[in-house]
Amino acid sequence: MNNQQMMELTTVEKSEFEQLVSECTRSGSIDSNLYIEYDVKRGLRDSNGNGVLTGLTEISDVCGCHSVNGRKIPVDGELYFQGYNVEDIIKGSSRDRFRFEEVTYLLLFGSLPDDKQFESFLRILTDLQELSGAFIRDVIMKATSANLMNSLMKSILSLYSYDENPDDISVPNVLRQSLQLIAKMPLLAVYAYQAYRHYKLDGTLMIKNPKKGYSTAENILYMLRDDGQFSELEAKVLDICLVLHAEHGGGNNSTFTTHVVTSSGTDTYSAISASIASLKGPKHGGANLKVQKMFADIEANCKDWEDREEVCAYLNKILDKEAFDKAGLIYGMGHAVYTNSDPREVILKRFAKRLSEEKGMQREFALYELVEKEAGELIMHKRKLFKPVCANVDFYSGFVYSMLGIPEELFTPIFAIARISGWCAHRLEELVNAGKIIRPAYKYVGHHRPYCTMQDRNEGKQPR
Repeated sequence: MNNQQMMELTTVEKSEFEQLVSECTRSGSIDSNLYIEYDVKRGLRDSNGNGVLTGLTEISDVCGCHSVNGRKIPVDGELYFQGYNVEDIIKGSSRDRFRFEEVTYLLLFGSLPDDKQFESFLRILTDLQELSGAFIRDVIMKATSANLMNSLMKSILSLYSYDENPDDISVPNVLRQSLQLIAKMPLLAVYAYQAYRHYKLDGTLMIKNPKKGYSTAENILYMLRDDGQFSELEAKVLDICLVLHAEHGGGNNSTFTTHVVTSSGTDTYSAISASIASLKGPKHGGANLKVQKMFADIEANCKDWEDREEVCAYLNKILDKEAFDKAGLIYGMGHAVYTNSDPREVILKRFAKRLSEEKGMQREFALYELVEKEAGELIMHKRKLFKPVCANVDFYSGFVYSMLGIPEELFTPIFAIARISGWCAHRLEELVNAGKIIRPAYKYVGHHRPYCTMQDRNEGKQPR
């Protein structure tokens, strides 16, 4: 129920609705001590924060520590795609414009392509990189949403109706669907933004077809900008962003969602839409936007961005819930797996520095660097933690997107444009291995009651 509908309720109806809210909250409340009593792994994580093992994968490996004599020792983070270190992929690739496409091939097929394989793969993606005028008019342009993740879900679910064989979950058919979605996702996202800009912000409606021969990163910038122009470094940095966000293990919320929903035997469009719904959540995909807003707040409240003491004093205010959003969090700091460092952040920081030099934003970059340097120690001291707290990939990604002139509404959709490669690889892996439907257990902690008649309810005799 939105605010407008709430305003239309009578005083009596508002009171009745508030009573329903109260009853719903009371009914849903569970004693937190029961989670300890029954050893429930909330969030599928144990008391030490380790993930509960729920599956096997060969697609990627996320390493934040090494095991030595049964003890976990924090190390610099490493990320592997199909066994290859992402740092090596980025440094070693000869395809300076198409790293994301090369990584997509690797994730889907398990090996790096040779020239012939890669050229064939690019031709297939290019051929699939189109949307009909009717689809753009009837789906994307109708009922535009301020949150473009909802627009993405709507478009992908609608593509089901344009598929002659949507429910076939054989590997050949799902691979076909996956390649189509990977190719079309940038169009769905950028066109959704253009529709939003036109209908909600009264901007000019500009729909461009993707340019043949351009990479995914180049086409995003080309379709998004009025003049279609971009520098070589801009396209390269966005391409790196897509690579770093393409995949991150089977246990992250949206990828685990892919496995769970796929295991039910549902269609590709439903499965990917569910993954996007997960990524939309601010605890998962929206963190970089939070980082951006936090830095805008820091910039507004710190007179001298180079004054370490002033900046640290304000960071302590944020941690003490006295500043910014009063949540007590320094966004972009900390990760569930990485401790010493997040390899994605380390890589992206290098490119953020180069881009800041091209854009004349070295002062802003220096502030990010200062906060990164100090925040980990402040958090450890304030929260009495004994393991390092490192910056994660979200720390610099929003800053990079802002320097590229990408509107905030597209921050999370760009994450989805990248991560769909990983989602599709995991969906195919789940189908190839023909696993059981994923069905974890929930323990019932209520109590059984005899049915209560309406008369007893009216007389207040219903047991609680």
